[in-house]
Amino acid sequence: MLNCLKNLILYNMCVSFLGKFYQSLKDNNVNFNNAEIETAIIKFCKDAKGKENRFCYYIGATSDAATKIINEVSKPLSHHVPICELKYDKQLDLSTVDLKKLKVKDLKKILEDWGESCKGCAEKSDFIRKITELMPKYAPAAAKARTEL
Repeated sequence: MLNCLKNLILYNMCVSFLGKFYQSLKDNNVNFNNAEIETAIIKFCKDAKGKENRFCYYIGATSDAATKIINEVSKPLSHHVPICELKYDKQLDLSTVDLKKLKVKDLKKILEDWGESCKGCAEKSDFIRKITELMPKYAPAAAKARTEL
């Protein structure tokens, strides 16, 4: 289950969020045991927004979470062990990136972020063509910059 969690969460967000959380535990003189850490992370997650909130959801620290694996976070923290081994999503500059050099996975991600898909796309060139067609709609500044190159 932790491997699944690792695949879903971004590395830098994890380090930043858990770094702030760890510091808050120290600042508030929380005993480093599982129960107190779990209580503290639920409280800390109430103010989380965006990707931090998504992290809280995945570990079960939000009221609407479907699973509860807070112990996967609290246990290592109780021993002061770092737990972030996750990767950050690539931030692409669509105005300058060479789409031909991207992996198909990255091309699919661009379309997914736009809420689009590429039905019938079998080749990398199909995905590139679809992104190029949709770029004026979803990234007009990037589309304009690309035509000026």
